Amino acid sequence: MKTTVIGAKGFIGRHVIHRLEQLGIEAYGPSREDLSLFNDHLGHVIYCAGITSDFRQRPFDTIRAHVSFLAELLEKATFESFLYLSSTRVYANQKNDEMVEEEGQLLVNPFQAEDLFNLSKITGESLCLMDSRPNVRVARVSNVCGNDFSSNNFIYSIIKDAVKNGKIVLQTTLDSEKDYITVSDVAELLIQISHSGKERMYNVASGTNTTNKQWVEGISHHTGCEVELISNAKTIKFPAVNICRVQADFNFIPQNCLDILENLIQQYVNGKE
Repeated sequence: MKTTVIGAKGFIGRHVIHRLEQLGIEAYGPSREDLSLFNDHLGHVIYCAGITSDFRQRPFDTIRAHVSFLAELLEKATFESFLYLSSTRVYANQKNDEMVEEEGQLLVNPFQAEDLFNLSKITGESLCLMDSRPNVRVARVSNVCGNDFSSNNFIYSIIKDAVKNGKIVLQTTLDSEKDYITVSDVAELLIQISHSGKERMYNVASGTNTTNKQWVEGISHHTGCEVELISNAKTIKFPAVNICRVQADFNFIPQNCLDILENLIQQYVNGKE
């Protein structure tokens, strides 16, 4: 049975398509305008469409991607299973000294611009969970590491600064920390959850936070760059993410993102040449 990837041209979507092809599974990556989305049986659907780093400048596109088009597919499309990609960013306002789980209560504030992303993702999650079909599922995906150098997310921006400028200027403190997961682990887990998941929601994360200090020490080691901290740097600590469900259901053993750092830097250097 085929697997349909919505958002197949995006960073995660491309890697899911590539992994499906490696596994010999028929992969279909239609555009949103493709009428076959509502006329054909889509098989297993993995909904990767979304707005990430520029959501503040594109609020209406964010809602359309995370909620409106999702609702249209859930209502009108025919599929074997449906997996919606949410984000562990929805845990941002939780206490950082407690491990977060899929069914814990979430905190959001519509007066905070940063929470537009979270509110849109939570609304998308709610649509999926309100659907009575047990094969409609949610994956909360952590911060993804891979060769996504078109992005201005943290890891990519500091690698680019280290290579181009010979210096990293940190806006957040060295003890700031988040969970990170490799894109290869993400692609593998999304396919497994889509095809054989037992739960309605899974955290797709490494389960271990990595600090800014660990990142910049690794980048400095491989590039020889300097590291500077702005005087009013903020400390941002995300809570650790519980990954017991993916470990239990799929025997998941996460790769350490720091182990791919040298390769990431080399890919960026080679791409610039």
